[in-house]
Amino acid sequence: MSLRDVKRVIARADVVVEVVDARDPWATRSPEIERYAVRLGKPLLVVVNKSDLVPRDVLEKWRKVLEKHFPVVFISATKRMGTRMLWRSLRRVAPRKPRGKPVVAAVVGIPNVGKSTIINYLKGSHSVGTSPIPGFTKSITRLRAAGWLRVIDTPGVVPRMSQEELALRGALRPESLDDPVPAAKKLLELIMCKKPGLLKELYDVEAEDPVVFLENLARRRGLLGKGGVPLVEEAARIVLRDWQTGKNTFYLEPEDYGLSA
Repeated sequence: MSLRDVKRVIARADVVVEVVDARDPWATRSPEIERYAVRLGKPLLVVVNKSDLVPRDVLEKWRKVLEKHFPVVFISATKRMGTRMLWRSLRRVAPRKPRGKPVVAAVVGIPNVGKSTIINYLKGSHSVGTSPIPGFTKSITRLRAAGWLRVIDTPGVVPRMSQEELALRGALRPESLDDPVPAAKKLLELIMCKKPGLLKELYDVEAEDPVVFLENLARRRGLLGKGGVPLVEEAARIVLRDWQTGKNTFYLEPEDYGLSA
């Protein structure tokens, strides 16, 4: 799925729903998509998913930051938390359409933010109302979500950035990385600085240096090569995988980006 295709979808939509990850909302935004939606005059709703993984006071900080740009709703699609507010927010931001004409919402976001879970919730029992959109590949479909709403489902858009940054945003699986260690080191540095006790809690491993931590984790998990050398690459993939799947509940706050509420 190219960015050009997503822009074409946005051009056909009445409202854009951008899904971001509550653990790092700022980095999982899609600024280019946001700018394009604004340029076309399309209302945009930011849906902060996985909100159950972040304390409420931190979510409130993010609300104040994000609402300076767009309307925001916090949900956990897997736990059905905030989903009623999602429907209300969609109603509020969507333009009025002539009777009998549904609002078309384009749901966008980078991979692994939980976009598909939100789409599955929205379409609910109406999942049978699926049809391809003329002019697009089969990977883009229009789904009936309610009598007044149709959802355009698009695959996640991968931002143009390094493999390391993509992995930290959850947009690239650890197995796909040529070298997972730099991304894991950066994540570990953040955790060691902000919430060092979390690593001991998760892995029962302690170290003040990211590389030493990966070596110790590899030894603890029995990930050893010839001569008992710890396989730090495999340990790095474990760390990144746990972050991407939510097993590691580390989160970032606005002040980590120099943002004030």
